[in-house]
Amino acid sequence: VLAMCLLAEGQQLYLHWSHKIGTLVVLGFSVTSLFIISLLWEEQWQTVRLSFQLEGCIKNQAARQTHALPCGLTQAFLQILSVVQVIIVGPYLAILLFLFLIPLGMYSPCIREMGTLGPKPALIGHRGAPMLAPENTEMAFQKTIEHGGDGLETDVTISYDGVPFLMHDSTLKRTTNIKEVYPNDTDKNAAFFSWDTLQELNAGTWFLKDKPFACMGSLSRADQDQAMNQSIYTLRSFLRLADSHNKLVIFDLYRPPVKHPYRNLWLNRTLEVILKEAKIRPHLVLWLAGGRSFVQSVAPGFQQTKGSKAPLEELWMENIVKLNLPYTQMSSEDIRKYAEANITTNLYVVSEPWLYSLAWCSGAHSVTTNAVHILNNLSQPLFLMTPQQYNVMWILTDLTSLLLISLIFAL
Repeated sequence: VLAMCLLAEGQQLYLHWSHKIGTLVVLGFSVTSLFIISLLWEEQWQTVRLSFQLEGCIKNQAARQTHALPCGLTQAFLQILSVVQVIIVGPYLAILLFLFLIPLGMYSPCIREMGTLGPKPALIGHRGAPMLAPENTEMAFQKTIEHGGDGLETDVTISYDGVPFLMHDSTLKRTTNIKEVYPNDTDKNAAFFSWDTLQELNAGTWFLKDKPFACMGSLSRADQDQAMNQSIYTLRSFLRLADSHNKLVIFDLYRPPVKHPYRNLWLNRTLEVILKEAKIRPHLVLWLAGGRSFVQSVAPGFQQTKGSKAPLEELWMENIVKLNLPYTQMSSEDIRKYAEANITTNLYVVSEPWLYSLAWCSGAHSVTTNAVHILNNLSQPLFLMTPQQYNVMWILTDLTSLLLISLIFAL
């Protein structure tokens, strides 16, 4: 019923996988239960049908002599009911009553008084716009900017000769054509390749072939051509792009593996690129990597960001101004507590409109998302309503359901 109401209002459902599985489970359970009850009550159902057929005779003036027959059948039907059937019906009615009443006691941050909703969370593109372009490529970040993203998120690895580049995986086989170019090196750690070798690889053809998101839709011919010609992106180019469009940046920095020449120089080399080569304005950098005290000494303008919750005293000591947390740790109370201490909260990875709506209502300052192009179009949270509207909706729904059930039994 709720789905039909949403469709009638022209809204897309954007069902989470749990909703889809839950719907199938409930449907399967209902069909199986009705089948089992039909088998257990086969004779009783026949008796009911006969009773309904013969009750028509009560209203027939020409068949008054049959009046006793349906009464007898009805009485027989009541006697046939077994203890097993009562055990089945009793819990069912109890669960039904529970379902009728429980919504009135539920809490949601989107059920709130008018005028109490905070500002819309900023959108940070997760590896760019991975539904529209190959992740961690120039095209992906340009798409994020094109669709109104407020920041860019990525992952940074350092090549064997000291060039920081963007790559999420430890190997190159998922997001490049390494299998075709260097088939014997597909399992080799990406950090052990030189930058000259990395430049030879194509970082976009896999995207058109593998289609990493089921709901990504089709690309225009121009976008397909652009995607097919993407290469591995350097940190320097990434930062310059962000700075030129005044976008925040946040990234995971991977320490090179053992026996790598930059194993112990990874922070220095990364900071050199940020401060001397890219020269991005420091306040645009949300520093999430390690070496916090050293980084603050050489780049005090960075926004220090932590990837886990902690007591306020600890966060103040580290000069933390933002928390970067999984959305599963979303809590209105925690977000409010940190906000009062001037510490904002970014949640990841939030790509469904319903989940973004929940983050919005919870007071999150920003979210990292795969779907900037979708979430940026939301003008308000889904299911936003006042407590009065919510109570009226559920009370009317319960009354309507009870009326329908009463009519069914009355018939």
